[in-house]
Amino acid sequence: MNGFSQSVGRPGAPLHAAAHSHHPWPDVTLAAQEQAWRDAARLLDGKWDHVFSHVIPAAQKHIARRLNLPDPATIAFGPNTHSFVLRLLSCLPAKPRILTTGSEFHSFTRQIARLEEDGLVQVTRVATEPFDTFEDRFAEAAAKGGHDLVFLSQVFFDSGFAVTDMAKIVDAVPGKDTFIVVDGYHGFMAVPTDFSALANRSFYLAGGYKYAMAGEGACFIHCPPGYGPRPRDTGWYAGFSALESVGGGVSYAADGSRFFGATFDVSALYRFNAVQGWLAEEKMRVMDMLAHVRMIEHIFLAELKPGRNDVDPSMLMVKNHAKRGRFLCFRTEAAGKISKTLAEQSIIVDHRGDRLRIGFGIYHDESHTQKLARALRR
Repeated sequence: MNGFSQSVGRPGAPLHAAAHSHHPWPDVTLAAQEQAWRDAARLLDGKWDHVFSHVIPAAQKHIARRLNLPDPATIAFGPNTHSFVLRLLSCLPAKPRILTTGSEFHSFTRQIARLEEDGLVQVTRVATEPFDTFEDRFAEAAAKGGHDLVFLSQVFFDSGFAVTDMAKIVDAVPGKDTFIVVDGYHGFMAVPTDFSALANRSFYLAGGYKYAMAGEGACFIHCPPGYGPRPRDTGWYAGFSALESVGGGVSYAADGSRFFGATFDVSALYRFNAVQGWLAEEKMRVMDMLAHVRMIEHIFLAELKPGRNDVDPSMLMVKNHAKRGRFLCFRTEAAGKISKTLAEQSIIVDHRGDRLRIGFGIYHDESHTQKLARALRR
């Protein structure tokens, strides 16, 4: 597919097979970045009025359409998902009880582990493996109740395993006041996601760095009505609509803007809107992109002959593509060595410990899979 001529499509570009890690930016993002600069230069102080009245509403509508949310106004934006984790924690009581997994991404895992060191949180972790029983085991743990926060990924970064029955887990939580948070960073724009049935009960946070192809800084959170009406961690963006009011304490809107923080580089939202517009023009839906990647994965795996490569399909952590996100994860002690050796051949993959991760995109074709498979032959 055309559209990446200045990144992976340029002469001499490496074979990039890490779309799950750092996704190449489509060409349309360059003009969007320049437009953000022009608007700032032209509008000066009035830039923020333009951002809040045009740029942000457009991005909210794109996300609401992708997730089938009933109301785009439930969405707030921030520079990273860690800022939302802090804001969510600021809504909870002292020493909150947290139910999560042993496979969450660093933005959550590191922060919770640090708070746990000082006895500021109580954490119960459920192992994701064995994957076949995860949803039942996590739902059973959630059903015990007593939690202030239930936090889990839609697709796990260290395996590619995807939760396909999130409703079972959400419905299992007995406490109506318990915060339920779905980390969709590896799910949003990677696999078709209909969050409409959970929108009034669960938070959903994700970003544009990966499959949304918008780069860093375009993170968002969907906020279910009534949950966390007044976060203690709050910035001036959360009160943007009431900057000229006085008295009456700290005010919050009832929509998702209550979870806004403070100033961040909004050029990321310009890029996000440009990519979404481009995909719409190309009539490229999430299911279409996923279908293309599944075809590429199938060809690639067929090229890997057992016993003749450094990796083969038997090492896949999630063999059933219906339970897998949009990347392949192989378990091998040689993951780091393989990643380094491929890099020396101008082929980019990545690894996390003994997990070798390979992710394809809409810019790949059969020739790319053959080149990668040949490089993996011993």
